Amino acid sequence: MNLMTATALVMGNIIGGGIFLLPASVAPFGTISLVAFGVLTLGAIALALVFGRLAQRHPDTGGPYVYAREAFGDFAGFLSAWSYWTMTWVSNAALAVAAVGYVHVLIPGHASRGVDLLVALAALWLPALANLAGTRYVGAVQLVSTVLKFVPLLFIAIVGLFFFDPHKLGAFHEGGGSTLGGLSAAAAILLYSYVGVESAAMSAGEVRNPERNVGRATVLGTIGAAVVYLLGTVSVFGTVPHDKLVNSKAPFSDAVDAMFGGHWGGTVIAAAAVISIVGALNGWTLMSAQSPYAAAKDGLFPAAFLNKRRGVPTFGVLAAAVLASALTVINYFLGTGGVFEILVLITTFSATVPYLLAAGAQIYFLLTGRRDRVRPGRFVRDLALALLAFGFTFWLVAGAGYAAIYQGVLFLFAGILVYALMAARRSADRARRSEASEDAAETTAEESPEGAPAAPAVPTGAAAN
Repeated sequence: MNLMTATALVMGNIIGGGIFLLPASVAPFGTISLVAFGVLTLGAIALALVFGRLAQRHPDTGGPYVYAREAFGDFAGFLSAWSYWTMTWVSNAALAVAAVGYVHVLIPGHASRGVDLLVALAALWLPALANLAGTRYVGAVQLVSTVLKFVPLLFIAIVGLFFFDPHKLGAFHEGGGSTLGGLSAAAAILLYSYVGVESAAMSAGEVRNPERNVGRATVLGTIGAAVVYLLGTVSVFGTVPHDKLVNSKAPFSDAVDAMFGGHWGGTVIAAAAVISIVGALNGWTLMSAQSPYAAAKDGLFPAAFLNKRRGVPTFGVLAAAVLASALTVINYFLGTGGVFEILVLITTFSATVPYLLAAGAQIYFLLTGRRDRVRPGRFVRDLALALLAFGFTFWLVAGAGYAAIYQGVLFLFAGILVYALMAARRSADRARRSEASEDAAETTAEESPEGAPAAPAVPTGAAAN
């Protein structure tokens, strides 16, 4: 992937389907949510810069996993890979289910549960097939889908500024409580808008000139997503009356209708949403295979994840698609919506574990004096960015809520069993190799001819001189 496609990968993974409901989600807190968005954007850019620095130092596929393992050892690396892997395929299932609702807007009718399931499975498997075709096709799909969703969203965001009416904004801080409390409450909803900043670092091994392009793609993709997020939210706030926006189910559609009249905005936004979700699924499917591939190279994941073709770990793609499909079937047919919601909550916590470990790894590399590998002339700035990124990610954990942290920690600890099994297998393999080496040495000694003259002693000390 070149710089453009790597940037599209980052931007496409950050901008999923949530943006189309985001303005309505934060409207109850007032326009203070725009301030929260600005603060979060700074944190996301700091995290993006940290990933760029780390990628310069270690431009290999696996991103956060690679950094955590090198800094803190196998167990930390495994926890990073495990958390990231589970987050990706569970999130893919959630995105596929979300796509179904937008498809109903495009193709109205009396849909059945079976039809909805087929649409959701198609949303999962079409991107999987694109991934199996190779990284070149992944990049092409990502570039096209990012342009198709970025252009209409940016158009609405910019044109909306010409229809901006400050009287529609509502109060700066809605509801009771302190201003700081309102800021934190709004941030808790917006916190996960920037998950995906690590996408280029995760696929560094498939990026041309990764030492240079991974960092640039990460920052450019994050800034591009931030522009769409911020301008889009401001435009919706200024075109849709606050009392209507609070209860809106399609805020961008309502904004288009307010700007141009009629009711065609819903169809346009639904089409953009479907394209956005398919593009996000295309990128996240690749991410779901990269982390276990990197861990499998070090013996921390099953060897099957090493199967790779045309730059894509094929088994990882198939495994993620199958697991996400299973969750989707559970959601539609078994009626266990509560289980599905719990798994989605797990993803919100799981996303932060690799981020914390990566930021911690950068701090570790800097403070242990290994500056030759993290550009020593930038030590102070790099340390400040790493601390800011760590604080930003810690805020992500705090904003996830007690339920997400509780469920996420349980699922994270379940990975310890997998690590124990893989560690035991590696230990057994090392023991077998050691025994085989000893047997070979004994066999060589037994096959030496009896009475053969001993090798002359090598003189030492003064005699040698």
